[in-house]
Amino acid sequence: MCRKIENILITGASSGIGEALALYYAEHGAVHMFLCGRNAKRLQDVQKRCQVHGADVQTQIVDVTDQKAMEKWIKDCHKKAKLNLVIANAGVSTGAETSENVYNTFETNVMGSLNTIMPAIELFKKRQDKDKIIAITSSIAGYHGLSACPSYSATKACLKAYGEGLRNHLKPYKIQVSVICPGFVKSRITDKNTCPMPFFMPADKAAKIIAARIKHNCGLIAFPWPMRLATWLLSVLPNRLSDFIYAILPHKV
Repeated sequence: MCRKIENILITGASSGIGEALALYYAEHGAVHMFLCGRNAKRLQDVQKRCQVHGADVQTQIVDVTDQKAMEKWIKDCHKKAKLNLVIANAGVSTGAETSENVYNTFETNVMGSLNTIMPAIELFKKRQDKDKIIAITSSIAGYHGLSACPSYSATKACLKAYGEGLRNHLKPYKIQVSVICPGFVKSRITDKNTCPMPFFMPADKAAKIIAARIKHNCGLIAFPWPMRLATWLLSVLPNRLSDFIYAILPHKV
C-alpha cells in the first residue's frame, strides 16, 4: 500500500471521473497536483476548486496523443514534485463508427494512455521508494466487445489487459498498478448516451470508490458489482448465446 498520495498527475481532468478525482484528492490532502485536459475554461474551473483546499495545482493544455509533449510535461511535473500517483484517464467515446472516429478513439484511448504510462514507468523505475502508483482508466465495457460501441469497448479491453499484465510485471520495482473499470458514471461521454444506463452513478461517488481502492492496492477496481458480474458472465458465455443477448439489448441511436 502506498503510504502517501501527495503529488498527483491526472490526464483528462477537466470533466467526468478525472475532474471528480482531482477534487477528491485536493480535499483529502494532496500537496501538488498536475492536471491536463483539452478545454482551458473547464480545466481552469477545476483548478480553482482544487486550490480552495490548499493544494498547489498546475494545469496544462496538452494533447495526450502527442508523445513528445506528454513525455516532456510528465518529466517536468516530476521535477517540480516527486509524483506518487499518475492517473491515465483521458479518453473519448466514438460516436458514429466512421473511419475517422474509430482511428481517433484508438489513438486517444490507447496511445494517449501509453503516452502517459510509459514516462511514468521510466521515472518510477529509477526510484527505490514504495510511493509509486499508476492507475489506468478502462471501463466495464472492456470486459467484452460491445456491438453498440465496438471501438470504444475494444480500446478499454486493451487497457484492461495491459494494466492487469503490468501489475505483476512492475511489482519488482515496487510500482503499484490499478485498473479502473467503472460502469455508467456521469461525464461528458455519458451525457451523449441515448441508451439506458443501469446503475448510473454521480462522478463524485465514483471518485470515492476509486480513491479508496487505490489506497488499498486493488489491482482491478470494477464497479458497480451487478454490472461487473453481468458483463463478466456475458464474456464467458458461448458466442452464440452472448450474440443473442446483445442482439436484444437496446442500442444507442
